[in-house]
Amino acid sequence: MNHELEDKFRDECGVFGVYINNPENPSDAARTTFYGLYALQHRGQESAGIAVSDGTRIELHKGVGLVSEVMNPEHIDRLRGHIAMGHVRYSSKEESGLINAQPLVFHYLHGMIALAHNGNLVNTAELRKRLATYGSVFQTTTDTEIVANLLARYSQDKLEDSLAKCLIDMKGAFALIIMTENALIGVRDPLGIRPLCLGELNGNYVLSSESAALDTVGADFIRDIEPGEIVVINKDGLNSMQVMKSAGRAHCIFEYIYFARPDSTIDAINVYRSRREVGMQLARECSNLDVDLVISVPDSGTAAALGFAEQAGLPFEEGLMKNRYIGRTFIQPTQKMRELGVRLKLNAIPKIVKGKRIIMVDDSIVRGTTSKQIIQMLRTAGATEVHMAVASPPTCYPCYYGIDTSRQDELIANQMTTEEICQYIGADSLQYISMEGMLSALKQDEPFFCAACFTGDYPIKPEE
Repeated sequence: MNHELEDKFRDECGVFGVYINNPENPSDAARTTFYGLYALQHRGQESAGIAVSDGTRIELHKGVGLVSEVMNPEHIDRLRGHIAMGHVRYSSKEESGLINAQPLVFHYLHGMIALAHNGNLVNTAELRKRLATYGSVFQTTTDTEIVANLLARYSQDKLEDSLAKCLIDMKGAFALIIMTENALIGVRDPLGIRPLCLGELNGNYVLSSESAALDTVGADFIRDIEPGEIVVINKDGLNSMQVMKSAGRAHCIFEYIYFARPDSTIDAINVYRSRREVGMQLARECSNLDVDLVISVPDSGTAAALGFAEQAGLPFEEGLMKNRYIGRTFIQPTQKMRELGVRLKLNAIPKIVKGKRIIMVDDSIVRGTTSKQIIQMLRTAGATEVHMAVASPPTCYPCYYGIDTSRQDELIANQMTTEEICQYIGADSLQYISMEGMLSALKQDEPFFCAACFTGDYPIKPEE
């Protein structure tokens, strides 16, 4: 995946798991997980994997690529068991490849165990050094393997107690799904930075990063897993343990701005409705603009653009058409080919934009390279003015909690003023929503969210 071409933050992973009592078909759990991962594909396009248990052992199939590339019907048919869990993953370039694909499966004192992780620990160097001192060895560069080694260190206890001890050691963001031969377990970090929810499917339980995946497999949403909670699902049903309590919450604000599917509801906030409300607030803050129509950068900017148009009393048009048949993007070796890559994904519609003063709404600006190319594309198509409105504040700081971000010196808002960014991308004007306006639109106080990418105020201090 070409990070420069994407010019967006990327969530690292999505997790999904299901426990089915007495499945009609031995592959039902794996097939349900396949469809759940398909619904979470936006959260990771580097690799995918599914592990299943039949009560005696765990089987695994994983690979590099999209879910549909890694899994075919023959693979699903061979994954027989009443418990299944899966993972889709993004990674940084140096961490890509099959060895880091998840779930990871291990043998330990009590049998086999599989783990999948969405998020990032901030004390990995400290934990890795401590575990290596005790004799642990590592094959991957993932945090997931550190969790497995921690579990092995505490394996003299029941698994739930071992996990409770792990939560004390682990600092950072994590939504974990863990599977033994007989149980499916969900764990969420004490601040709730990464999302995880619980659903019900024909009397069986489902765990997922997003509620949209529950809808896809026909499951009913029950509730979000609480921050610091462990849920254990087995033949006796569901058991919950609230093992850690935090003074506040720090749900990732970028889930609502960009990462999550619009049809998901995360921690009682509907993603589509929140984006539309943010767009309406953005319009209030851009009230002095004299333009003809509103367009969006599809798809993540569309809900905000619709809200903007509604509030401003302006028509909304699809001025940019997205090619939705492009999956992973190969690395572009030259600037000219990078520009071609943007045109492969987006194309301006001259009949809509020619002779018009346009305001273009997007969810964020990371490096600014794509915004610059899109604005030039619109001008070439005949737009007389191109103004840009951004449905999040300037992104000035990197994320340490499981989002693949640029280095701080690659974030354009860290290096330039708003006026300088406007000049760089070639817009007639540039307006970011204010931090206060965004929080007001989301109807939550700042302590409810982690907004460190805007403020630099990290709820958990990262390692140096």
